[in-house]
Amino acid sequence: MKLYNFADLLQLAKQRDFKAVGSFNLHCLEMLPAYFKAAEKTNSPLMIQISTGTAKYLGHKLLVDAIKSLSESMNVPTCLHLDHCSDLAAIQTAIDAGFSSVMYDGSHLSIEENIANTRRVIDMARPHNVSVEAELGAIGGSEDGKCVEMEAIAFTPVEDARRFVEETGVDMLAISIGTVHGLYTGKAHIQHQRLADITAATHTPLVLHGGTGVSDEDMRLAVSSGIEKVNVGTEMNVQWVAQCKSTFEKGKVNDSVRNFLVPANDAVTSVLVEKMQLFR
Repeated sequence: MKLYNFADLLQLAKQRDFKAVGSFNLHCLEMLPAYFKAAEKTNSPLMIQISTGTAKYLGHKLLVDAIKSLSESMNVPTCLHLDHCSDLAAIQTAIDAGFSSVMYDGSHLSIEENIANTRRVIDMARPHNVSVEAELGAIGGSEDGKCVEMEAIAFTPVEDARRFVEETGVDMLAISIGTVHGLYTGKAHIQHQRLADITAATHTPLVLHGGTGVSDEDMRLAVSSGIEKVNVGTEMNVQWVAQCKSTFEKGKVNDSVRNFLVPANDAVTSVLVEKMQLFR
């Protein structure tokens, strides 16, 4: 089975009565079957996103081959997305390896530089039918070693979003409306009016990063107001690590390692099923 780009996956998701696509961070191969089990249980297409750190750790080809194989054997339409990348050469590597979606993160640059570089990435991606995400505004928190301090958060201006989409033709735009990367001990405060205004100004799929810290009520409202891709990573990682700490501590040295990982993967599947059901 081919890997889907975001636009095609979103269309398929809407045919299955989903309003948005969840995009879930993968940290290691051991977690991978849990993602497909959740998609199978909910009849949801699946978007898996990979940080540049994970891509280097596992290898691009191994990721592409493993995800393609599971997608075909479990009949789950899947998109493989490179998350938060500011390095054009790394983006090209992912495209060449077979990733079907990429994100160029130029949110730390001026809007002019961000637009120019995003257009370069789109020129790289279009011949391969790869979708492109960009980011405008600064989302707080920490992800894959990159940290934006709370005082550096910059919410996305509506007119800048309009200009950015018009000048790039980007497939999806990540915006800053109150979420925080890595938040799992508190709740984000979504600026719903800003979201509604950006939706009306851009008519382009919008992306919510930092989905772990969003309440179910806010999530449902956000996906009804223009958010069509929701990034979730921290919650699965927290559950996986917590379960592994418990099972490894109780295990014996001659136990099969897989027995330590099964409860962790089951916990991840439960989180994914819950999130996917919110996007209907």
